[in-house]
Amino acid sequence: MPESTAPTSTTPSERTAYRTCPLCEATCGLEITIKTKGDGTEEVSRIRGDMNDVLSKGFICPKGSSLKHFHADPDRLRRPVVKRDGVFVEVGWDEAFATIEAGLLPIMEQHGRDSVGLYLGNPTVHSIGAALHTGSLVKSLGSRNRFSASTVDQRPKEISSAAMFGSVVIPIPDLNRTDHIILLGTNPYASNGSLCTAPGFPDKLEAIQARGGKVVVVDPRLSETALKCDQHVAIRPGSDTHLLAAIANTLLEEGLADPSNVAEHCQGLTDLPDLLAAYSPDAVAPICGIDAEVIRDLARELAAAPSAAVHGRIGTCTQEFGTLASWLVDVVNILSGNMDKVGGVMFPKGAAGQPSSKGKPGTGRGFRMGRVTTRVSGLPESLGEFPVTALPEEIETEGEGQIRAMITVAGNPVSSNPNTDRLDAALASLEFMVSVDPYINETTRHADVILPPPSPLQKAHFDIIFLNLVIHNVANYSPPILSLDGEMDEWEIMLALSSILVGVGANDLDEAVTSGDEMVARMLLKSAVRDEYGLVFDRDIDELMGLVGNKVGPERMLDIMVRTGPYGDGFGTNPDGLTMDVLSEHPHGIDLGALEPGRVPDLLRTPSGKIEVVPDLIRTDLDRLAASLDRDWADSMVLVGRRHVRSNNSWMHNLQILMKGRNRCTMQINPLDAERLGINDGEAATVSSRVGQVMIDAEVTEGIRPGVISIPHGFGQNMPGVKLRVATEYRGINTNVLTDEYFRDEITGTIALNGVPVTVSAN
Repeated sequence: MPESTAPTSTTPSERTAYRTCPLCEATCGLEITIKTKGDGTEEVSRIRGDMNDVLSKGFICPKGSSLKHFHADPDRLRRPVVKRDGVFVEVGWDEAFATIEAGLLPIMEQHGRDSVGLYLGNPTVHSIGAALHTGSLVKSLGSRNRFSASTVDQRPKEISSAAMFGSVVIPIPDLNRTDHIILLGTNPYASNGSLCTAPGFPDKLEAIQARGGKVVVVDPRLSETALKCDQHVAIRPGSDTHLLAAIANTLLEEGLADPSNVAEHCQGLTDLPDLLAAYSPDAVAPICGIDAEVIRDLARELAAAPSAAVHGRIGTCTQEFGTLASWLVDVVNILSGNMDKVGGVMFPKGAAGQPSSKGKPGTGRGFRMGRVTTRVSGLPESLGEFPVTALPEEIETEGEGQIRAMITVAGNPVSSNPNTDRLDAALASLEFMVSVDPYINETTRHADVILPPPSPLQKAHFDIIFLNLVIHNVANYSPPILSLDGEMDEWEIMLALSSILVGVGANDLDEAVTSGDEMVARMLLKSAVRDEYGLVFDRDIDELMGLVGNKVGPERMLDIMVRTGPYGDGFGTNPDGLTMDVLSEHPHGIDLGALEPGRVPDLLRTPSGKIEVVPDLIRTDLDRLAASLDRDWADSMVLVGRRHVRSNNSWMHNLQILMKGRNRCTMQINPLDAERLGINDGEAATVSSRVGQVMIDAEVTEGIRPGVISIPHGFGQNMPGVKLRVATEYRGINTNVLTDEYFRDEITGTIALNGVPVTVSAN
C-alpha cells in the first residue's frame, strides 16, 4: 500500500515543528521539539504552547502536551490485527484487507448493503484524512444504516440551526467583544468550549469581567466555570428549555424585545408571543427550581447590556427537549437584538468554505430530514444519519435490513452511547466487524479486524469543521511531524476500505487508492466549476488539476477547498488569495480578521431567503413541551454528567500522565441527599436506572443542587478483552450503563444524558 512520509530533518540532532492540537475543539497551537536519537530515529522531547499561534497565542491545556505520550503508548496499535480463535494477532496490511474482503462481501451479497452498518466516532472530525475521505466510505458502502457520535451530543443544535438558516451554520458568541454572556450546559474551564472554537476560553470569560461585563452560568453543579462567574443559576436538570422560553416570554411581555437588526430577514417572529405565552417565569419557576424574579432579571439584564450572547452546549443538547432548547438559544439572541451583531452571536467564515458560502447568496433548498426512517422504531434520519439510540435494536431485530456487520471509525460507542450493556451484547452478536482505531477498547474488542491509523504526530492537520466555529477567523495547516513507519495514513485506509466495498479485490488496492484519490479531487472541482457564484465557474477541470500539482490525499483536497473558498486565489483569479502553499509558509497560522456583522442575509440557504424563526419541526414539538408544564418535576433523583480538563470523552484515559492523582470518577451528591439516604463521603453507593446499576464512590459536596447526582463520562474501561493497561486499572464506572436509549429528544432521537431518573442508595 502507498505510505506517505513527513519531510526529513535537515538538522542532525534537534528541530522545532509547529502544529494545531487535534484533541479537542479549542485548536491550540503547539510548539514541538523533536530530537534525533543515536539510531537515526526521531522522538518528541517537549511540547508546549506556540506563543506565536495566531489564535491560541501560547495557551495549552494538559491534554496538548500528552500527544508525545499517546504516540509512544505501548498499547497503541501500529499494525493491523485480525481475530483468530478469539485472540487478536498482528498481520500485514494486505492480509488485513483480504480478511475484510472475505468477511464483509458475502454478507452484503446475501443480505444487501443495508446489512452493514457504519458508525463514525468523534475523532473523525479532528482528522483531516478521516474528515475528507469518510465520504468515499459512506458512498461506497451504500447502506442507509449510518450512525455517528454527532447524534449523541450535538445533533439538536445542528438541526435547529439548519432548520432556521437553511444549512448547518451555527452562531458563535463573540467572546472577544461581548459585554454579557449567559452560558448553559457548558463548562469551558474544563472542556475549553464546544461548538465555539476558542483556545483559552476561560481567559476570554475573565476578560469580559475585566472590562466590566458579566458572566452568568446556568448549571445544576457549581462547576469550575460556575466558581469563576458573576452569577451561578443552579437549574434543575432537563429544564433549560423552560428557562429559555421564560426568558423569551419576559422579553416579549415586558416590551424588551428588539430584534430590529435582523427583523427584516426573519419569518415567523410574530408567532412567538402566542407560542411562548404559557412559559411565564411564574409558570416555569417550579420546574426549573429558579425563582421567577431571578428569571425576569436574567431577561432584563440581557436586554439592557450593550451587547450580549447566550450560548448553550452539550448540556442543552443532551436532554429530552434538546432541539427546542437549542432553538430557543437562537430565539433569545434574536429577540435581545444580538444576532449577527458585534459582541453578540456571529457567523465565522472558514477558509475551506461551507454550504453557506457556496451557491447563490441568500437562498437555497433549505433543510430536510426524515426522508427515511429506521426499520424498527421509525426514527428519522438527519444529515444522512440515524440516531445511534436506534443501533442496538437494528442489530437485534430480525428481518430485511437487519444489521449483521459493522464498520466503526474512530468510535467507542459501547462507552459513549446509552445502555452500554445492551449495545455491547448487540455488537457481540454481529457476524463480522471492522474497526479503524488505534486501540483495543470496549467496542473494538468485538472486531474481527482492526486497522490502526497513525498517531496525530504522523498526520497532516487542518480543522475543516472547527474553523467554521471559531471566534476569530484564522487558517492554520499542520504538516506531519513524524514519518510513518509501516503505518498507512488514515485517508489511504478510508480509500482502501471504500475500494473493497465496491468490489475491488484486496490484491488490487494500490491502484484503487490512487485512482479513488484522484476521483474525489475531481468531484470537488466538478462541484466548484458548476457554482456560477464561485471563483472558478466554468473553468476546465483538467487545467485546475494541473495547477494543484503533485499533491495527493487530503492535501490535494484541502488545496482545492481553500483555493475555491471565500479567501482563495481562485486558481489565479485572485492572485493574493489563499492556497495550500501559502498556508504551508505560515506555520503559526494566518489571521483572516475578526468576525463580521451583517452576514445575514447572504449566508441564508432557506427557500424563503429568511431566517425561519419557527420551523415546522419546532412547531410540531412545542405541544410536547407544553404537556411537560403539568409534570411533577421533583419526582425522583436525576443524573447529570461532568467534564474534566484532563479527559476528553473516553479518548485519554490510557495515559498515566493524565490519569495520575485522585480518583475523578465519583458520584457527586448534595449533603442533604446524602444524609437522607445514609451515604457517607468516600464510601460506595449504588445507583440504579431503568436499564442498569453501578456501584461508585460518593463525593458529598455543596457544589451540586439537591435532587441531582453527577458522574463523569468515559470511564469504566475494564471489560474483558480491553487492552488499555492504564485505563483498565483506573477506578471508575461507565455512566452509560445507566443512560436510557428511550429517554431522548423526540425530534432528533438524541440521547438525554442529563436529567436521567435514577435511584440512589447506600451500600
